[in-house]
Amino acid sequence: MKLKHFLLIGILTVGSFVNAQTPEVKKNAIEVTGVAEMEVEPDEIIFSIGIKADNKNDLADNEKKLFDILKNAGVKNEDIKFKSMYQNIYSKTAKFSKNYQFKAGAKSNLSKIFEDLNQKWVSSLNIAEVKNTKIADFRKAVKINALKAAKEKADYLLESMGKKTGNAIEIVEIEDYTSDMIMPAAYKRASNIQLEMADAPVDYSFDNIENIKLKYSIKTKYEIL
Repeated sequence: MKLKHFLLIGILTVGSFVNAQTPEVKKNAIEVTGVAEMEVEPDEIIFSIGIKADNKNDLADNEKKLFDILKNAGVKNEDIKFKSMYQNIYSKTAKFSKNYQFKAGAKSNLSKIFEDLNQKWVSSLNIAEVKNTKIADFRKAVKINALKAAKEKADYLLESMGKKTGNAIEIVEIEDYTSDMIMPAAYKRASNIQLEMADAPVDYSFDNIENIKLKYSIKTKYEIL
């Protein structure tokens, strides 16, 4: 996990601040923006999968096969969610279909999942989301570091003028970028209607997934003392 923050070129502005409880009080102020970034390793992937069959009995059999394959690969039953079912009365084949989502953690055998799901009854397999289970904590850490970066910027800009940073007048959060919907290159073929085995083995492990990238900016305004 990499943590870094970058300071933008300070924008120095002189303005006024109005106190709502007293007559207008003008105060010199500086407005700056701080930026922080972090890269977080994914530990969870949400997959969407569709299965098909010519009749309800075959669909039930394929559903059982799906659950068995996922269980053998380390996916828990409670991490498999039913999403929808569809019947096409006009189709001569594959009249019935079901769609599920399942969650695979770092301990799941992703390569085995892809190999075992290379079946004619699997109509689709896609990545819905790439996640880290502690992403909320990491977002907070990035925002805090962005705010610290803004304060540091205000300090050195005002120090160069022989001034000091006073109280914060305004803090505005700006979400710049988050990449928790990335599609790893090794998984792009998984969206085919029927999966095809690669000529050479493909590493589907979590080690082959790009880190989730977080970036936040905080715009702040401080009194000039």
